Amino acid sequence: MAITPAEIAETRDMVAEQNLDIRTITMGISLMGCADESIERMATKVYDRVTTTAEHLVETAQSLEREYGIPIVNKRVSVTPVAQIAAACHDEDLTPLAHALDRAAETLGIDYLGGFSALVHKGIGDGDRRLINSIPRALAETSRVCSSVNVASLRAGINMDAVLLVANTILESARLTADADSVGASKFVVFANMVEDSPFMAGAVHGSGEADAVINVGVSGPGVMAAALEQLPETASMMEVAEKIKQTAFKITRAGELMSREAARRLGVEKGIVDLSLAPTPAVGDSVARILEIIGVDTCGGPGTTAALALLNDCVKKGGVMATSSVGGLSGAFIPVSEDAGMIAAVEAGALSLEKLEAMTCVCSVGLDMIAIPGNTSVETIAGIIADEMAIGVINNKTTAVRIIPAIGKDVGDAVEYGGLFGRAPIMPVNPFAGTVFAHRGGRFPAPLNSLKN
Repeated sequence: MAITPAEIAETRDMVAEQNLDIRTITMGISLMGCADESIERMATKVYDRVTTTAEHLVETAQSLEREYGIPIVNKRVSVTPVAQIAAACHDEDLTPLAHALDRAAETLGIDYLGGFSALVHKGIGDGDRRLINSIPRALAETSRVCSSVNVASLRAGINMDAVLLVANTILESARLTADADSVGASKFVVFANMVEDSPFMAGAVHGSGEADAVINVGVSGPGVMAAALEQLPETASMMEVAEKIKQTAFKITRAGELMSREAARRLGVEKGIVDLSLAPTPAVGDSVARILEIIGVDTCGGPGTTAALALLNDCVKKGGVMATSSVGGLSGAFIPVSEDAGMIAAVEAGALSLEKLEAMTCVCSVGLDMIAIPGNTSVETIAGIIADEMAIGVINNKTTAVRIIPAIGKDVGDAVEYGGLFGRAPIMPVNPFAGTVFAHRGGRFPAPLNSLKN
């Protein structure tokens, strides 16, 4: 297909004026050959495997940036859920494996490494238990390691024992990093229906169905989408809005597809997926909330917000799927509060509540993301918030997640400040009526009827 001068100029403007970038190139690496009875030997194997396999990741990404003129914001690695290899040893404290991963990330010069993780949607194995118990200290003692736990799925339902366990994990992670605005909790996410190939942190893992090493790419482009929609008059119909979103998503995704192919070829590994998600940043103009307001909602969180987000999410997928044959990850629109300047403004204006965010997660790509709550929130309340979000994922057969930050020592009216991509999160009020019974019943919330598909 010939590329016209007008298309070249359009792409140049997207990069220079509308924050078009490749949000991340993430190499997924299998650690299945690293299991060992000795945690010290296993840590050494993990470090060697990651640093050898991803040795040229950063320099390859930098060369692609120079050649194509499109910024690649993050270079990352995801690994096999560590609980799966940790089952080979018997140590209660698995933080040495997190330290090895952190050293590997520092050696490679990448920003984050995901996969200090466990999948416990149907039951908790001994290795899973030991890993989950190690998460708070691991996140407090490392700077680049991210962690995740899958506690629910369509076919298994919700592991309510695991829900309470990870609620305690979130609180402990926040407490151990209280002097740094409880940043530990920002690197931990709880999933329903976790995907095996997401390039985005904190929830990236390298699934057991993947090749030994793959390249997954996450695109971005909220600024590009906002600029495209601003060209439409207020009299434009919803069908015209939908068409403009699809056309723009196609252009954004083509850039990701090109980078994905080239990175995989140059690194000599499998080409994985392109995640279509519109991922915002704290930068002005790079906001999903702003897109919803251009569609016509007065302030994000007001009536019409969920419908506007549903339209955006659906049309991003429709446009993006025509630009690549390898759609994967989460793909749609992210709504992380601290990472989106428009979301922050909406919270501070009183337009956007935790309950409205939960409703929005029914129609977007993920879930309650980068939300700060009072530090004295009870573990039962956090477990209830997680259970609600997991139920949305299980019943609707979609990926949902909770990345919530109990800001120790802070309350509504305060904020946590992280800078960079994580941005700033105002402390949001939480419904105090969770009670003490629901979270402690335990057992398994059974799989819904629509799981019986065979």
